[in-house]
Amino acid sequence: MFRLLIASLFLSAIYGFMPVTKTNSRVSTSLSAERSKSLPFLLRPAKLDGTLAGDEGFDPLGLSNIEELGIDLYWLREAELKHSRIAMLAVVGAVGQELGIIFPGQPTGKNQIDVFWQFYDSNPGPFFAGLLAVSFFELISGLAITEGRKSGDRAPGDFGFKSWGKTPSEVKSYELKEIRNGRLAMWAAAGILLQGSVTDTGAVDNLF
Repeated sequence: MFRLLIASLFLSAIYGFMPVTKTNSRVSTSLSAERSKSLPFLLRPAKLDGTLAGDEGFDPLGLSNIEELGIDLYWLREAELKHSRIAMLAVVGAVGQELGIIFPGQPTGKNQIDVFWQFYDSNPGPFFAGLLAVSFFELISGLAITEGRKSGDRAPGDFGFKSWGKTPSEVKSYELKEIRNGRLAMWAAAGILLQGSVTDTGAVDNLF
């Protein structure tokens, strides 16, 4: 009995000094993993490493990990920048025409969707001409996206305009301002369309 007790104590002492590798590795991994800036309760997505302007680690749906059908992080950033630029122009245009800054004879109103269809009814020729111009631009843009993704020489959304006469630090600053203002403009454009459709009240009237 005494020998069995000594053996049990000896084994217990040995076991107490044995490294518990799995538990320690899990704890170490969870402590060393970087948290998302925008969602601190989630881990930072692996591909959102801060190299893209405006990258705050926001990807709760894991879209940055998509690699199917040519839709990857490069394509997603290209689409985000394109929609941001269109939204910024749309907000300026919507507010401008609401204030009466329009071409002579063109429709104006609070509901931007109604204004769109009024323009289409009164100017079908220019409408389709603009549609063809946009389609041509999209074709050129698609080729640039495809080649830029293959070669790695072109950043998403880069058409060579931002770097004219600017230092690298200035370009980086402009890229950050563009994406932040573009994201805000996408929300603003959606709000203008929604409130105009529901209330027939324009964005300017809702400010005052």
